[in-house]
This record gives sequence, structure tokens and C-alpha cells, in this order.
Amino acid sequence: MLGDLGTASLAVGLLCATLTALLWLRTALFAVPTRPARLATAATLATAAVACGLLEAALLRHDFSVRFVAENGGRQVPVYYTLTSLWSALDGSLLLWLLILAGYAALLAHRRHPARLHAYAMVVVSTVTMFFFALSYFAASPFREVSPVPADGPGPNPLLQQHPAMGVHPPLLYAGYIGLVVPFAFAIAAPLAGQEGRGWLRAARPWALAAWAALTAGIGLGAWWSYAVLGWGGYWAWDPVENASLLPWLTATAFLHTTLGRAAGRAGWNLTLACASFVLVLLGTFLTRSGAVASVHAFTDSPLGPMLLGFVLLTVVVSTVLTGWHTPEPARQSTPLLSRTSAVLVNGVLLVTIAAVVLIGTIFPLLSDSLGEVRTSVGPGYYQRTAVPLAIAVLLVMGVMGVTPALRARDRTQALRRLAVPGGVALATVAVVGLLSRPGPAALTAFGAAAFVLTGLTAELGGRLGRSGQDRRPGRLAGLVGHAGIALVAVGVAGSSAYGQDAERTLRTGESLRVADVTVRLLGVDRAAGSGGMAVHARLRLTESGDAERDVTPALRYHPARDTAVTVPTIDTGLLRDTYVTLIAVAPDSGSATVRLAVNPLVGLLWAGGALTATGGLLAAIGTARSRRRLHRDVALPTPGPVAAGAPK
Repeated sequence: MLGDLGTASLAVGLLCATLTALLWLRTALFAVPTRPARLATAATLATAAVACGLLEAALLRHDFSVRFVAENGGRQVPVYYTLTSLWSALDGSLLLWLLILAGYAALLAHRRHPARLHAYAMVVVSTVTMFFFALSYFAASPFREVSPVPADGPGPNPLLQQHPAMGVHPPLLYAGYIGLVVPFAFAIAAPLAGQEGRGWLRAARPWALAAWAALTAGIGLGAWWSYAVLGWGGYWAWDPVENASLLPWLTATAFLHTTLGRAAGRAGWNLTLACASFVLVLLGTFLTRSGAVASVHAFTDSPLGPMLLGFVLLTVVVSTVLTGWHTPEPARQSTPLLSRTSAVLVNGVLLVTIAAVVLIGTIFPLLSDSLGEVRTSVGPGYYQRTAVPLAIAVLLVMGVMGVTPALRARDRTQALRRLAVPGGVALATVAVVGLLSRPGPAALTAFGAAAFVLTGLTAELGGRLGRSGQDRRPGRLAGLVGHAGIALVAVGVAGSSAYGQDAERTLRTGESLRVADVTVRLLGVDRAAGSGGMAVHARLRLTESGDAERDVTPALRYHPARDTAVTVPTIDTGLLRDTYVTLIAVAPDSGSATVRLAVNPLVGLLWAGGALTATGGLLAAIGTARSRRRLHRDVALPTPGPVAAGAPK
């Protein structure tokens, strides 16, 4: 019953999305009232919500006649992970995708923008919604029936039941991913709307900021989940699916920077970046859901690949044609080398270059395989030699951008003098850290660049807080907050990479393993059977210099329904470092265990920096939205004319 209703909801949703696109096209072409198109947009959102609700109901009721429930549900799965299992597999995740996409369409439909620009943008968003409804209905419907009906299901992937971030990370990542469709829609609509399209950047920027903030938070939570769940002690492995989330973030960051200042002189550049960001979203969706890449994050093989690839190619063609059809750019003005405008341009070029480097490394194995050659893997070494130096350069340019008073100074000598303090602090940091610890050239450069950025931002923040008025508004402080977060992330990455230590060893009861000043001693191994499978715990005594001894119990859990064993590491978080203990294997007689011990310095700065960066994006989005509302309010209010002497008031 629920399966039939779900299939019907997808069919109705496809019809509503098609009707919505046609009604918005009618509005754009003939300037008719928008009410019918808005009602159709709301109906599309309602059908997406109904489809998601029906699948959640099937999961909660353990209706194993529905294929998705039979493959991903289970009677022993806790309610929280039963709810989150909606997006734990391919077909259900597309429903969440549809719900968020339809939600963006409904929000955009009720915003005030120039009429033709708005209508054409809604045509684009509605067309994308129509495609994903078709994808879900024809190629990946989760509501197909199963016969015979099983008595129970295996539950979602055990790795997706190990951390509560599973309930937040995918929705946030999707919100960021899918939100980039709105700037893309405005970029496509701009050349079609004629004169009204000239203001597309003002309309697109708040949406881009909100999507960027959500994507930043989603990537940060994903790194935290990887660190806390997978048991390998790291947070980023340059996995193809991780790269798929990073690519649109890089181009969206470049887009947000190039829209600052004299954006009118970079019209073609802005159009290209807005389109490229969403094209990379679609490419990432193809990589994740087609089975084209092998990854712990990827879904299995599916029939979606050809449809997704065709849509990616169509989007590339349409974007290429329309981005070449725009208003001629105004004559370029000479820009001083040491200026905020130059820094913004250099920053954008560097970010796009990093995206190109990461894209090449991500798709190169696919290209080699399609050409009939042996599939070549691209390891972390490639990215460390190419993307990491470019990222350090971005950090340095970001520091120059942050020292805005120096860049506004008319006297170049005065500007250089104001840059002297951040530069001096950076050089002192490099000298002190290099003499004390010798972390390596890359890490040392990152520490110096981060010191330069943070010193400049601190001076700028102090200057703004000392002034009253608009400089103290949250929107004006957003850039400082976001850039400070990026600098903290850089310090966390450099510190954990340069100073992290680890060792792995098979210990018999009573034996010890030592890394740096941390020692773990195996006290014993305990086995316990539960309703979901078998759990094996290693009892370890952890000793750290200057601290009292304490016991830690990393575990291995075996899930027979999935025939999978997952590690459950123990992470002892400190102010400056984490102690990370993982149980790798246990002997059949429980007399020995293979343990991995890692000491990870400065990892906490990653999570703090990521949160600060996302907060900066959110503050910028709020500030931009408030500015637009004030502008609309001021335009709407009539300006009082002069009152004649003696006239009644």
C-alpha cells in the first residue's frame, strides 16, 4: 500500500514539476501573473514531502514489502537511525535531494526579484527539479515491491549507525550542494532577461552565501565523522567522493570573491563560476551515485549513471552557450598591483587552479579506464605536491585581502608600512617554530601564512570595533570571521600532519605500546553478544606524562546481517592534541590484540576553524539579505515632496 502511494507521489511530482516549468516559462515570455506558477511550485514541494513522508512511514512500520525498507531497514535498528536511513542508500537519498531542491524552488518563488529575471531563473530550477523527479521515478524508485516479503532487513550500513552526525551531515551537505542551483539559475537567466538580467549578481549572492555556508558546515561535519568513525585516525584522504564535495566549494568560494568590488568588470568570469559550481555539483552526483568510483562514501552500482552523465553534458552545453551571450564588459580600468581588487582576482585564479588540479586527479582513473588502459589510482601524494602549495598561496593572498586599511591607503609606502606588522609576526613565527620543531617547509609556510592572516585580521577587527555604525554590523564582520576560520583550519591541518605520530602493534596481555609520551598497556579482551551482533572490547590502560592513568576500551563490532566488522575507536580529546586508540584485530583465543595508537596535535583547531568559517558565511548571508530588504523598503516608501507655505500639513 505504502509502496503504491509512494510511486504515485513520484508520478504526480513529475507532472507538477513539468507544469511548474511550463507556467514559469509562460510568465517569462508573456508577463502574465505569477500566481498559477507559484501554486504549481508549492504543489511540487508538497509531492516531494509526501514521498519522503511515505518512505519514512514504511521504515518506521518495518514494511519490508517496500524494496528500500527490505534492503536498508531492520527491526533492531534504533529509531534515530531508522529515520536517518532514508538517506543512507541511493534511492532514499534522492528523495531527500528532491525535497531540498523543491524547498529551494518554493523559497525562490516567493522572493522579490526583477520579473523576467525571476521567471527565467524559476524555469531553470523547475527544469532541474523535473529531471530529478524523472530520475527517481524511472531509474531509482525506492518504492518498488519485494516478493517474497522478508521477515527482517539488514539495517543501514553499520558505519552509518556509529555517530549521530549522520542525522545532520548529509542534509547539510545536500543543502549546500543543491543551493548552488539558485546562482546557476540566475546566471542562466541573466542573458535571457535582457536589461533586467544586469542585476543578477545582487539577486544571486545571498543564495550563494547561504549555500556556501551549508556546504562548508557539511564538509566539516563529514571530516569529523570520518575522524570519529572510520578508525584510521585521519579526516581527509583525498577520496574521490570527498573531492566531489570540495570541487564546488572551491569554485563557489571563487565566485563569492569575484562578486566583490568592481564585479561589473568581471561579468563573464562571474557567469562562468556560477555555472561551473553547479556543473561540478552534478558531476559529483554522478561520481557518487553511478558507481563510477570506489569509495567508502559512494553508493553502489546503479542505472542512474547514463541519465546523470547525459544531464551533466547537457548542462555544460547550455551553460557554455549562454555564458558567451552576455552584455559586453565595460572598459577595464588600471588596477594597482597592491590592492584589494588585485588580491580578489589572484585569489579567484588560485582557487580555480586548485579545483582544476583536484578535478584532474579525481577523474583521471575514470579516463584511463575508459580508454581501455589499466585504471591508474591517484594517491594523496599527487594532491600534496600540487594542491597543497596552491592552498598555502591562497592563504597568503587572503592575508593581504584581510589587511584592508593598508590596501586602501593611497600612499604605497604607507600601505607597505601597515603590512609590516603582520609580516613581522609571520617571520617571527616561522623562525621560532622552525628552530624549535622543524616541521617541514610546507607546514612551516602554512604556520607563517596563518600568523600573517590572523594578525592582520585582529588589527582590522580592532579598528572596526573601535568605530561605530555599519562597520560593526555582523554582515560587515563576516569576512573577518570566515577568513579567521580558514586560518585556524590551516594551522590544524599543518600541525596534525607535521607533528602527528602513530604506531601499530600486536600486544599480548600485559604488553605495552608507546607513541611520544603516551603509553597503552593491554589488560585484557572482552567479548559480548548483543541483539545486533558481536562486540569485542580491548581493555587498555592509557598513561600520559603528567596525567593520571585511565582505562580506554576501543572495540570491534561485527554485524552479521551485513557481514561487516566496524571499528569503534576511543578518542581522548585534549586542549592541544587528541590521543586516538583503535582496535584492529583480536586473536581467536583473546590472548592478544592488534592496537593502533596515534597522537594527533592541533586537530581541535580543524573543527573550531570549520565552525568559524561556516559562521562567517552565515553572517554574510544574513547581512546581504538584510541589505536587500532595506533596499526594497526604501524603494517602496514614497519620498515626501516640498510643502507649499501655508498649505495644510
